[in-house]
Amino acid sequence: MRIKHLLIYSSLTIFTLAGCSKRDDTPVTYKITEDFENGSKTAYAAKTDTLITGVWNFEDALVGNLPADLKTGLKSARLRTGKITMNFDVSGLKTLYISHGKYGKDANSSWQLLMSTDGGTTFTPLGAEIQETNTTLVTDSFQINTQGKVRFQIQKTSASTRVNIDDIIFKGTGESGIILGKPDTDPGEGGNPNPTLPSRDLVVGPDAQPLTGDDSNALFGNPSGASTVTPENYLLDMRYYTQSYSSGRGTPNWVSWHLDAKSITKGTERLDNFAGYTGLPSGFYQVLSSSYSGSGFDRGHNCPSADRISSKEANGATFLMNNMIPQAPMNNQKTWEGLESYLRSQVTAGNEVYIIMGSYGVGGVGSSGAMTSTIDNGKVTVPSNVWKVAVVIPNGNGDVQRVSTSTRVIAINTPNINTIDPDWKKYTVTVRDIEKATGYNLLSNLPQDVQDVIELKKDTGI
Repeated sequence: MRIKHLLIYSSLTIFTLAGCSKRDDTPVTYKITEDFENGSKTAYAAKTDTLITGVWNFEDALVGNLPADLKTGLKSARLRTGKITMNFDVSGLKTLYISHGKYGKDANSSWQLLMSTDGGTTFTPLGAEIQETNTTLVTDSFQINTQGKVRFQIQKTSASTRVNIDDIIFKGTGESGIILGKPDTDPGEGGNPNPTLPSRDLVVGPDAQPLTGDDSNALFGNPSGASTVTPENYLLDMRYYTQSYSSGRGTPNWVSWHLDAKSITKGTERLDNFAGYTGLPSGFYQVLSSSYSGSGFDRGHNCPSADRISSKEANGATFLMNNMIPQAPMNNQKTWEGLESYLRSQVTAGNEVYIIMGSYGVGGVGSSGAMTSTIDNGKVTVPSNVWKVAVVIPNGNGDVQRVSTSTRVIAINTPNINTIDPDWKKYTVTVRDIEKATGYNLLSNLPQDVQDVIELKKDTGI
């Protein structure tokens, strides 16, 4: 089907429609539009760009705003000989719409839509190549009809000439899996256009994790023996996560949290309300939302925003600066985004996950390309390594007792550099490897005989 493009979307458009039936199981439908208005990539060199639907990879492609760019708002994607690829999945998709046309007075050309069902590892052509002859935007529709997770790639199949892509519309049923607004990335280098406060306190809602027992954030132990006595190993129970905080480094040593279906049941949009945390003890340096500006490092979440979307209180807790580390943009936006999305997919598959994330060392390489030891006038240390341990168990009760020598444990340790490989599976290690590097005793609340087996296994990432 080909239709003339008539509607203009200036921002993310989403409609949730309830059916006429009063039955509780009436399917909910969604319509989400990527309009490229949030794009900032202005050169053809390969790079990611954070758009309103998530992170996209651009190769020999950019976000154009010239008079010759066909567009419905101020911007559209422009492909030369390359491609644009979603770095995230969408679920329950029924129909995909793409508006497209020739750039300026360029000659006719062609492009192809491809789809991946394995998280972007492989892409398969979807339908025939599109012959681009249009001098105004037109819209093609593609019938998908899948309940599984998919992502898409738009690739030029002819050289030299350029095409514009605008208003990619996802229509489907159920939960799309797309978190509205920016994903868990926020470049400190360019600042943040979203509203921030200098500082604020933690606000706790009824959806906070329990203090003890099943589903509590530190159920599997306190890796560093953190307490409320030592400033460099200071224990903070933030109710939505637990952490050891270092006053001297201005970052957490580690953060621990529980992830289940309730945590990722959508009750709020991503808030982006970065702020210093007023609950730190007197004498601790308070890192502010602006402390990373101009550094070339992202304000990298430990407990991700998308792991806490059940309420504004939960999501807001993740944007307090005591949950952040200076993280190389590609480390944060590619490698870690992939692992975080994968762990959430384990939850939607019927599991719950206990996660511990931390960092250590001094010196990382951000977008400037230079090794950096500290930022914020020496008040915040840039770590050399970022690590994570995730214990995956089926939903149930008695969580400590249910962990056995066959339980899956995923451990990764990545260098904090901007040239990192985007595939997190290339950085899998054992829990003991991380313990050796940090001096921590991870998963200490598990029986020692269980620890001695699962902490020596290296996960395959599959």
